[in-house]
Amino acid sequence: MSKPTDIRLCEARTSTQYIRYRAPAKFGGRVVTDVVLLNVEVVVQTRDGRRATGSGSMPMGNIWAWPSLQLTAAQTLEATIAFGQRAARGANDYRGSGHPLQITRDLSQDHEAMALEVTQAAGLSEPMPALAKLVAASPLEAAIHDAYGKALGCNSYNVLGADYIDRDLAAYLTNEFDGEYLDRYTLRQPKPRMPLYHLVGALDPLTTADVAIPLNDGLPDTLSEWIAHNGLTHMKIKLNGDDLAWDVDRVLSVDRVATEAQARRGCMRWYYSADFNEKCANVEYVLDFLARIQEQSPHCFERLQYIEQPTHRDLRATAENRMHRAARIKPVVIDESLVDLESLLLSRELGYSGVALKACKGHSEALLMGAAAQKYGMFLCVQDLTCPGASFLHSASLAARIPGVAAIEGNGRQYCPAGNRDWTERFPSMFQVADGTLGTAVLDGPGLGF
Repeated sequence: MSKPTDIRLCEARTSTQYIRYRAPAKFGGRVVTDVVLLNVEVVVQTRDGRRATGSGSMPMGNIWAWPSLQLTAAQTLEATIAFGQRAARGANDYRGSGHPLQITRDLSQDHEAMALEVTQAAGLSEPMPALAKLVAASPLEAAIHDAYGKALGCNSYNVLGADYIDRDLAAYLTNEFDGEYLDRYTLRQPKPRMPLYHLVGALDPLTTADVAIPLNDGLPDTLSEWIAHNGLTHMKIKLNGDDLAWDVDRVLSVDRVATEAQARRGCMRWYYSADFNEKCANVEYVLDFLARIQEQSPHCFERLQYIEQPTHRDLRATAENRMHRAARIKPVVIDESLVDLESLLLSRELGYSGVALKACKGHSEALLMGAAAQKYGMFLCVQDLTCPGASFLHSASLAARIPGVAAIEGNGRQYCPAGNRDWTERFPSMFQVADGTLGTAVLDGPGLGF
């Protein structure tokens, strides 16, 4: 049934922005030195004539979303951007109306054909992966949700109930959600403060002895300096996944540096996560890693909160990689594997106990997967894509509105702080970190909150 709050899309337009990293970031054996943001603006109108403009922004993380062995990074980046632009043009042709949850679901039905159109036009030798399509379409999704809230004069997280959406969650997920709506799985006010998860990349220096050439740009060079600079209590450690000795030594080295830095500031509790970026061959690698950490440093083992995406993202093709034994020790979450409800359900069968939500996979998708994860009692976290500026605030708003998410990963301030310049004065509590936390209470405005 139609509702007076339903919107139609009037116009969608795109632009891009290039940002060079201040220092390279390495993950999963790949090095990233720059980023292209795809920005989308959408104009919408409600049935009763209220108009508003919403915006979305996201890094086109092709190195992460499309790690091809056949195509160059330049080819996959160009195709990812082209798909995002094509999706926006498709939104201009859309003639339906409704809640953003339904509109974005309708728009996604054309993604396969759009991706084929883009890859054929570029003469590419392989199809665009599902994850790359999600990333490229995500700024459009964000802009639609943002515009909807602004048209109604409401925060977008507060218009997710039966008064606004004409079909319950069973239409989007499974019959287990009959009669339920997203307002059951989101908060009406953002959490007031949340810890910041800092990334320790595989190339990042831990101490001054590791610094080959100081950056001299006013920001820290080493982990020790970052801990003091931001008062960090949460650190995500990027690992190789194919060199157990290196991975164990890296975590223990991080722990030694952190222990010394935290002692200087009188901090008694801090935490780690370990991200293998799908490079582990099997669960035995993860079990050996955990056993060695526990044996060599019980305190470090206790500080380890969860393990992220240890094995290949294609869960169906590698179904022998079951995580039950590892998940009994620490939560094991999927990230690259999580592209839809089917992948979430399969991950549970394979022993994964948690999910990493990301704004770059689409706002609607993040809300739906967040609801499913809560229903199934899974560990929840919200991960970054080295998001600067508006894209970081979008990611943070998800973390602040989804129950069970305890911290916010934010890497843009480390690698591409230039993208934060236009936002720092407007949201100082989100970009000027002194006590290891972010003041997320400010993310309560109309639309996505900022």
